[in-house]
Amino acid sequence: MKIARAARFASACLLAAMLAGQTWLAAPAAAQDSAVPGPVAPPIAAPPAEKPPEKATSPAANPAPEAAEPPPVIVHPVNPHDLIQSIVVQGNKRIETGTVLSYMVLQPGDPFDVDRMDRSLKTLYATGLFSDVNIRREGNNLVVSVTENPLVNRVAFEGNKKLTDDQLKGAIQLRQNAVFTATEAQADRKKLLDLYAQNGKFAASIVAQIIKQPENRVDVVFKIDEGPTSLISRVAFVGNHAFSSGTLLNVISSREHQWWLFLSSSDTYAPERIAYDKELLRKFYLKNGYADFAVTGANAELSPDRQAFFLTFTLHEGDRYKVAKITVDSRFPKISGDSLLPDVRLRPGDYYNGNAVEDSVKAISADVQSRGEPFVEVKPRISRDEKAHTVALIFDVDSGPRVYVERIDIVGNNRTEDQVIRRQFTFAEGDAFSQDKLTATQQNLKGLNFFDNVNVTNAPGSSPDQTIVTAQVQDKPTGSLSLGGGYSTDIGPLLNVGVSENNFLGTGMSAGVNAIIAELETSESINFTDPYFLGDNLLAGINLFHVDNNFAYFAEYSERRTGAAINIAYQFNDHFRQSWTYTYANREVYNVYTGASYYIQDQAGQSILSQFGQVFTMDYRDNPVDPHSGFVVRAGTDYAGPALGGQADFDRVHLDAQQILPLDFLTGNNQWALSFIQSGGYIHSLNGQPTFLEDRFYLGGQNLRGFLDGGVGPHDPYTGDSLGGNLMWTASTELWFPLPVSPDLGLSGRIFTDMGALSGLQEAGTAHALVPVAADGGFQTGRTVNFRGQVLNSQMWTNDGSIRLSAGVGLTWNSPFGLINLDIGEPIIMYKYDMTELFRVGFGTRF
Repeated sequence: MKIARAARFASACLLAAMLAGQTWLAAPAAAQDSAVPGPVAPPIAAPPAEKPPEKATSPAANPAPEAAEPPPVIVHPVNPHDLIQSIVVQGNKRIETGTVLSYMVLQPGDPFDVDRMDRSLKTLYATGLFSDVNIRREGNNLVVSVTENPLVNRVAFEGNKKLTDDQLKGAIQLRQNAVFTATEAQADRKKLLDLYAQNGKFAASIVAQIIKQPENRVDVVFKIDEGPTSLISRVAFVGNHAFSSGTLLNVISSREHQWWLFLSSSDTYAPERIAYDKELLRKFYLKNGYADFAVTGANAELSPDRQAFFLTFTLHEGDRYKVAKITVDSRFPKISGDSLLPDVRLRPGDYYNGNAVEDSVKAISADVQSRGEPFVEVKPRISRDEKAHTVALIFDVDSGPRVYVERIDIVGNNRTEDQVIRRQFTFAEGDAFSQDKLTATQQNLKGLNFFDNVNVTNAPGSSPDQTIVTAQVQDKPTGSLSLGGGYSTDIGPLLNVGVSENNFLGTGMSAGVNAIIAELETSESINFTDPYFLGDNLLAGINLFHVDNNFAYFAEYSERRTGAAINIAYQFNDHFRQSWTYTYANREVYNVYTGASYYIQDQAGQSILSQFGQVFTMDYRDNPVDPHSGFVVRAGTDYAGPALGGQADFDRVHLDAQQILPLDFLTGNNQWALSFIQSGGYIHSLNGQPTFLEDRFYLGGQNLRGFLDGGVGPHDPYTGDSLGGNLMWTASTELWFPLPVSPDLGLSGRIFTDMGALSGLQEAGTAHALVPVAADGGFQTGRTVNFRGQVLNSQMWTNDGSIRLSAGVGLTWNSPFGLINLDIGEPIIMYKYDMTELFRVGFGTRF
């Protein structure tokens, strides 16, 4: 109690002293404060002095006093001369004064606080709008002087050759009418150097030149010296014993610089390519049984002149293992592990194969899901026996996390419609989620070839059993203009011009216009295809065409076709497909040579084709573009007749098949393979009259190398003109093998044998027609010389399906302009008046 009273007494004395010293401020303060914005401080009165506390003897003698009122709150008056009356902005021309004031921490009415003035200064600098800012006090005003950063008038590049202006602009932030800062210019310079480094130009140098223009604008010119491309000079492998450096060099994607790689970038150093090479080496060794393989180092050393790289891969091969035992351990009560064993792509005794293990995991997962278990997780394990160099392979099959797709988000597609992307997803919102389906979706989107970058990821959803899938894509140009020339044995020298768009208006549809002008053929076509007609698994397309052929090499006439074809196709699954086509064409046989065959003269003029056809395809090849194993079968039927509004009246069947047997197990190289191709067809006239020339089969050339197009089969005995036939079959066997050159050249070789026969020509029944004179169906003529000067000497011109056989060698060049085939074929079994062809040039695949 004594202490409390002493404290109160001291407070009262101190308060009285303060009030006594400031009484002179009370009245003037009230008068002056009334003119200052803000609250007014009332006059302060001094409280009466408190008596000194008496000494207490006891609680009874000194009862507790009543609670005293607390002292009034003291508010010190502010000198109005220390408050900001107004803020004046100077030096701004382009930027509004209000914009400058919005960044100020101080406002009118605030005191002149040095700390807040400093914070305002820093805030204005941080906007990047000003190159200089000054804040000072002038009387009761705060003056803010600014110097604005200039605007970018234009951004230009000088000296760039390897990269275009558009590529460089896409890498920087500076844009026309953007605010210029030296920091931003230097940052963009660094980005351009990084872009050149990604393209192998590590010796590039760039200077950002700033040119002042009127009205506080600047031109930013990046002066570029690209320098030489830093190519890979040498690739070395350390630690490899099982495979030679030459073999491993063919495994990776990086290449040592050679003169023939001018059309490739594989000899250009890129960090991402080195990471890809490490993965290629890992897969290669795992495929060949080296389960302990690892790339322990990948070093890229830049030469002192910054023009070459030296790559070194350090490897740990380990031992090679065979598979001793395979077990599938299923945790699903209704699915036994033994029932899943057929899904495993390996067998005991095989060398361990990492690719086969991955394929097995996918096959087991798909099998279990097809049995009603959508949430499945397959984990392969191996148990090594290092002494025996064997592994026991165990596949653990168990329930995976029960996660459903809550939402699918698509971002980055500025051009491609959402529905085009969504239909490539292997799942929908609400479906069970699996990583395999996510990976398959990403592959589907990449396969569209509509995007530069595709990244499909998932993130937690609103609950633990929900996930949100996001597809991040970046559109790329999908249109192309093609202009090329070449030579084909079928049509001679050619010029090809075309315009195509594979993602028409972002709808996923394709459209194109193409024209070929050649010595023996002129064609124009316009096509449009919707791969998801009506939003379903239905391809629909239309093709308008005009084709003009000159068959001077094997028959003395020309033929033109003008019309349209409507195509519809659908996919049953990954292996089965069917297409339907309706074709309407106005055809004309014209320019018939006066000495041409009666068969040809008889059909000179126009005819209408109205035809329905279908093709059923079963495809089990590993790759439809560049296959190395598997088989494909195509079975087709056609019908044309007056019932469809045409003059041609026939039905036709045709069958094509190819089987590819890889020889990896013998050679260790998947470029070795055996290919077997068989084809056959039959056309039957429904009105008993000979079929039209345009509808028959012709043998020779592409389907029977060593013989000229149409050079085999029924010929007119008087003129030697090829007349085609109604029944044809062919068979071809090829051995594919690599050539002893760098695989980067895209060259491969083959040895082939072709055989086939053509027959079934109907006779016209006139004196000038073919007259049978032998039991084997041969024909004989009384003329001794045909228009080509060939002596006939009463030889047979067969129509009985006699077999022709040829053999030869070929070369395939997978060039930047497409697939080019060169073949040298020599007939082995032929008839005297067959027309032969030793050397053949073709484009595209033979099947």
